[in-house]
Amino acid sequence: MIDIENSLLEATAFGVIPVVEVDGVAEADALAESLLEAGLGVVEVTFRTHAAAEVIARIVERYPDMIVGAGTVIDQRDLHRAAEAGARFALAPGLSPRMLDLAAEAGFAYVPGAMTPSDLQAGIERGIRTFKFFPAMPAGGIPFLRAISAPFALHGLRFIPTGGVSVTNLGEWLREPAVAAVGGTWIASRAMIRSGDWAGIRRNAGEALRMAREVRDPAG
Repeated sequence: MIDIENSLLEATAFGVIPVVEVDGVAEADALAESLLEAGLGVVEVTFRTHAAAEVIARIVERYPDMIVGAGTVIDQRDLHRAAEAGARFALAPGLSPRMLDLAAEAGFAYVPGAMTPSDLQAGIERGIRTFKFFPAMPAGGIPFLRAISAPFALHGLRFIPTGGVSVTNLGEWLREPAVAAVGGTWIASRAMIRSGDWAGIRRNAGEALRMAREVRDPAG
């Protein structure tokens, strides 16, 4: 059984989580090596491609220093596939009480998406304290997150904004006390992975990590 709280703390410790879509396992090694060489030891492999479970298993097997999560996990089948592949955590774009119950039964660290006070209240009722805030920028950005989370200030909620987060607004998001980390597709986009732009991925990952550290540990 996964240590849920520890898994989420590890996943968010970098301040930024690359969110990737990978078409084939052949790209897994170069992707993981590019991120690790930049110092970014976490990745969220989304179940937006048929290769997701295989890619997760490959990275888990070959790169034990990488914290691997599964994204877009919206049904029981993919929850089981993510767990069997060795993912340490999973995220979803929305909140499903059934999925929360299934993840709890499996002892799996599961982060549901939230966009409304009703989502947050439903998650709190099941013991959830970390939510994916998606789609972060189209929904209204930081002012909207502050507005929907304000009534729950005493519950210690943490958020992972994803969707429209980029290198230009990464710092603003990470200065928000309730933001545990941001999810970013720009670090290793599907086009970059398909074209083998590993140098570009290393550059983006290094820049994102440097900015996150400047915000989180300015004296460091």
